[in-house]
Amino acid sequence: MKRPFLQSTLRELHLVVNAPRLWATFAAVALIFWVTGPYGTAERLAVVPRLGFWLVLHAVTWTIAIVSAVLANGLLRARVASGFVRMMLGAAVASIPIGLVTTAIGAATFSVTPTVASIMTDIATGLFLSLLFCALTWMTMNTEAALELSDTGTAAMASGDPVPQTDAGRVPLLLRLKPANRGLPLHLTVSDHYTEVTTTLGRELILLRFADALGELGAVPGLQVHRSHWVSDAHFERLVRDNGRIAILLRDGTEVPVSRTYAAAVRQRWG
Repeated sequence: MKRPFLQSTLRELHLVVNAPRLWATFAAVALIFWVTGPYGTAERLAVVPRLGFWLVLHAVTWTIAIVSAVLANGLLRARVASGFVRMMLGAAVASIPIGLVTTAIGAATFSVTPTVASIMTDIATGLFLSLLFCALTWMTMNTEAALELSDTGTAAMASGDPVPQTDAGRVPLLLRLKPANRGLPLHLTVSDHYTEVTTTLGRELILLRFADALGELGAVPGLQVHRSHWVSDAHFERLVRDNGRIAILLRDGTEVPVSRTYAAAVRQRWG
């Protein structure tokens, strides 16, 4: 189970840090702190050093807050229903390292010796800033990222209902799909260097070799019927015969060819 959790966490982190609006928000917040110069930085630092101070401080603290929030989102998924609440809890925990980092950066910049009182003040300020950063991060997410972070499972049954996360490890292929498309795999086919995956919830192209995609299907019942096609039992409608050749009619009306190599296995399974 460690590998699926790691893959899921890295995917979620990738979605967060690749959101353009997140970085626009980061730039806006850093600009506000630079211009207004809170916490005495306007009086103690010149314009350029003040910009560098706030850029470094925000870069480090935002990184800590985001990583902590994404980790909490994955660890608490089975216990807390709301993705936003999970991330805010992680951001709250991040207030301690954020406070300590803020103290260290402030001490190095202004050549002051930290005290217990100043450290506690920085942790309290870190709590406010971490929650603020997390809330802003959530609000800047696009629909795909929000679905990913809110997702309570990583697959879906044929009915469309969520599958418990423990079942996701049995179908690793689903972790490569967008959350909105994570349903029971129905049909896989080759499309240039991509594999097109059709599920009960949608269709998506992924950059993965067909053979590797088949290896990540786990125990989903189905059969490879052609060098470029795999069909699930749930998507099979009937066999179509024409001049000695057979094909498979899928439930969505698509007709899939059956190669000679797999013809015997197809007849045995569905004939």
